[in-house]
Amino acid sequence: MATRRLGVGETLGALNAALGPGSTVWIKETRARHLRSRDFLAPHRALQARFDDGQVPEHLLHVLACLQGPGVAPVLRCAPTPAGLSLQLQRPAVFERVLSAVAAYATPASPALPGQRVLLHCPALRSSACALRLSQLRTVLVADHLARALRAHGVCVRLVPAVQDPHMLTFLQQLRVDWPAAPERASSHTLRSHALEELTSAHDGRTLSPGILGRLCLKELVEEQGRTAGYDPNLNNCLVTEDLLSVLAELQEALWHWPEDSHPGLAGAPDTGTDSCLVVHVVSCEEEFQQQKLDLLWRKLVDKAPLRQKHLICGPVKVTGAPGPLMTAPEYYTFRHAQVCKASALKHGGDLAQDPGWTEIFGVLSVATIKFEMLSTAPQSQLFLALADNISTKGTKSGTFVMYNCARLATLFESYKCSTEQGLYPTFPPVSSLDFSLLHDEGEWLLLFNNILPFPDLLSQTAMLDCTAPGLHITAHTEMMCKFLVQLSMDFSSYYNRVHILGVSTQHNRLGRAERYRVKTKEAEDETSRPLLFQEPRPHRFGQMFVRLQLLKAVREVLHTGLAMLGIPPLSHI
Repeated sequence: MATRRLGVGETLGALNAALGPGSTVWIKETRARHLRSRDFLAPHRALQARFDDGQVPEHLLHVLACLQGPGVAPVLRCAPTPAGLSLQLQRPAVFERVLSAVAAYATPASPALPGQRVLLHCPALRSSACALRLSQLRTVLVADHLARALRAHGVCVRLVPAVQDPHMLTFLQQLRVDWPAAPERASSHTLRSHALEELTSAHDGRTLSPGILGRLCLKELVEEQGRTAGYDPNLNNCLVTEDLLSVLAELQEALWHWPEDSHPGLAGAPDTGTDSCLVVHVVSCEEEFQQQKLDLLWRKLVDKAPLRQKHLICGPVKVTGAPGPLMTAPEYYTFRHAQVCKASALKHGGDLAQDPGWTEIFGVLSVATIKFEMLSTAPQSQLFLALADNISTKGTKSGTFVMYNCARLATLFESYKCSTEQGLYPTFPPVSSLDFSLLHDEGEWLLLFNNILPFPDLLSQTAMLDCTAPGLHITAHTEMMCKFLVQLSMDFSSYYNRVHILGVSTQHNRLGRAERYRVKTKEAEDETSRPLLFQEPRPHRFGQMFVRLQLLKAVREVLHTGLAMLGIPPLSHI
């Protein structure tokens, strides 16, 4: 049996290639009602553009039905339908291939090239924690998530600035943001000398304020970059200060000296060329103009400044229902934390906020709430925060809903473990012995086909930065992970509420009262004189339970990996 990981992209590529040269025709189905009869569809209109009357030649239908290749899922049937050409996979075989190699589907589909480096610069972290605005907090969370996604992809990432404010460090730890700290600033002596040389001709003899070295003209440099670069046409002059040079010094130091554990072979000595490194400035729209000044100043004062500087601009944050006119980031955290504590008290009763056992849980739920709110919208778009909305595990769009289902998964496996120790269930058999044809519920296929199978491609997409595109700005897809985890949680919750994983099946529960009594009586008679339920081999009893548990192991692996990309630890209970 082939061992290469199956891929949605590989399957779609092979399907399109089988129809010959031309535009993309096939699409992957995602809706449950469509997946009842097909997994991929070539719409009739797309086929009409490729073939006369939209009729696919018979020999191509045979090729599609026998499609094979690296990473290509095995095909069961391919047939014309009113909607177009429908294709269904050999689902038991797909279940077996995927669930026999669960760990392989929690890694990116296409790792980065060796030695690829990205320097992420988040200017908001130079402010004090108590003054951090919500729009700045958004840039911090975007940068942190992007760093995690890039590292999971195999990219060497350096984070700047190193935080000096101890209060900011404490706040970042509360948010589970992994950011470096430094006790002192980098030296800006060399940059200061270069700046004074450039400023000599522009200095008019007037007394300058302390900390200000002079004014530098940037208009010529903006014109050199060209209008298409995206620099603000009003960028004429830059007031050069000691603080600005200190920022440049830290960026230059980070660019030339990478930590020892950053990437094999890159630590210590300066790189032979800065062009191999991509610098991404993650800033709010309010700070964009100032960051463009810093970008151009770096190019003007440093001969070996990076040529590839990109700006990831985060849109504004609009707040409704805030207790005050201007809410800071720490106030926002405190507000959401109080809501989480209140919601848990209403659900479980008592003042749980005073219980040390719940302190960690409330912290994680608060972070999950904030990160899903801040990251579920594309970073370039405007973000709306409705603070008056209550926190609940029943809302299917929130971070608490995702964490609730994470805890349900943990409880399920803990229950199985305890029951196994008590002799109620047999130990889990080798995966190679499982019968995956027992997975035939539509919810099981939804979990695998829409969530587990495409997850490697999603990991690659979240780390995708198009640094070759012209212009100053760059886009990122940091919203994709939150949306994916919410949909995964919805699919799991629907399946878990409907199907009993441990114990009797849903079909058994749907029997009438008299019928259930008759079945239970017969089962009890069958179990007479057996101290353990599994004393004799009963594959029909436990086979389906085991394959369902294996499926949910994969769901758990994907869920935990996705949460790790957001810096959110999994919960065992809520």
